[in-house]
Amino acid sequence: MNARAEAKDSRLDVLKWLVVVALVVVAVVGNQYFSAEPILYRVLGVLVLAGAAAALALQTTKGRMFAGLVKEARVEIRKVVWPTRQETSQTTLIVVVVVLVMALLLWGLDSLLGWLVSLIVG
Repeated sequence: MNARAEAKDSRLDVLKWLVVVALVVVAVVGNQYFSAEPILYRVLGVLVLAGAAAALALQTTKGRMFAGLVKEARVEIRKVVWPTRQETSQTTLIVVVVVLVMALLLWGLDSLLGWLVSLIVG
């Protein structure tokens, strides 16, 4: 891509981002302005404006890069070997037992130190 095309894309991206920000501002201000209207209508209005803002943001260079990142992340998630239910249960049980043991040890240490300080202080 030559420099002139990149400069044109850059200017268009700035304009697109300004429109995205304007849509978000309209959604927030409109939600506040129409606070007397039923919540369903306000939620639908905000969702429509948010969808339009997201669609427009995805048309920018940064938006396309973000969409590519999301696609790559989904591919990586599919590669993950997830633990079985039994492994998850066993690991959770181990964590709970270790936390309880550490809590008892710290409680005992705190009680001992408190008793020693009370002996010293009087």
